[in-house]
Amino acid sequence: MSTRRRISIATIAILCNLTAYTLYADDGRGEAKAAEPPQSVHGLPLVYQTDFSDNADDWKPTDAKAWKLEKNDNRSVFALTKKRSDYNPKVRSPFNQAILQSPTVTDFILDVQLKSTEPDYNHRSLCLFFGHQDASHFYYVHFGKKTDDHANQIFIVNDAPRTKISTKTTPGTNWDDEWHHARIVRDVESGSIKVYFDDMDEPVMTATDKTFKHGKVGIGSFDDRGVFSRVLLYGTKK
Repeated sequence: MSTRRRISIATIAILCNLTAYTLYADDGRGEAKAAEPPQSVHGLPLVYQTDFSDNADDWKPTDAKAWKLEKNDNRSVFALTKKRSDYNPKVRSPFNQAILQSPTVTDFILDVQLKSTEPDYNHRSLCLFFGHQDASHFYYVHFGKKTDDHANQIFIVNDAPRTKISTKTTPGTNWDDEWHHARIVRDVESGSIKVYFDDMDEPVMTATDKTFKHGKVGIGSFDDRGVFSRVLLYGTKK
């Protein structure tokens, strides 16, 4: 990868604001309609998109009975409806996962519209997954209401209980009952992981890790409920 390419990936979250493309507008019939996104961003092509208006066939849940397609605020959503799903991972890691089965990516930008539907408490949370190899090898971002060593951090699961790898985080993710915008920017050569929440100019979490240089992405939570609508994935396919 050239120096120019590395700089482009490292600064992509500042140079390109995708916010307008992930928001919804009324289509005139009371339905929320997602705007058409750009087909590439700084050399990374759009490799997957969904608003869950048709199906969720591309996603594999750890517990299919915990997920269903429904409407929320006039949007089509993939809803996580069980606080604790019927899934027991081999090592300590999130119970509620829905993993996108294709494509597998190296460098990527993952943009997701998400909303917590869990009553408020200190560990109210949702998660995004990436670098997913299998059930015991992946990264995930935990957006937790109150930060501690097991909440509101970036984690690695590497055939052992989840381990915090964040080098920066915040006091917590200010969950309410509204929609929010989350983004992960990954550069595998440098190992950079940058996570954004609503403010797309300044990352709320950062980490550097080169363990998994490719993998699948996913949505879910550790053990809370929530809904997911617009998903955009820009990246380099493996």
